[in-house]
Amino acid sequence: MANYILLVRLGPDAVKDPSEFAAINDEVTKRLKTECPEANWLASFLTLGPFDYLDIFEAPDNETAAKVAVIIRAYVHGTTEVWPAVAWERFRRGTLRIVA
Repeated sequence: MANYILLVRLGPDAVKDPSEFAAINDEVTKRLKTECPEANWLASFLTLGPFDYLDIFEAPDNETAAKVAVIIRAYVHGTTEVWPAVAWERFRRGTLRIVA
């Protein structure tokens, strides 16, 4: 499975009250388990900066990662960015081939 970093910026109309965050999270989690069961969440962080959340997850391919981002974007009425990520240790061991 490949690793992905998902950055999420909530739209201005995503929530009216901070207590709504938990309900949105529950809805998104339920939908992702149904529509992207092969995606595996590794970590989630609330961030201070241009993005509101940073999530790290595994998925079998870019198409699944894109589907995860689209589903989340629909709920947060904002923007998402998905970055494929290679574990540093894998790179360091030389298992990732570099083509010059």
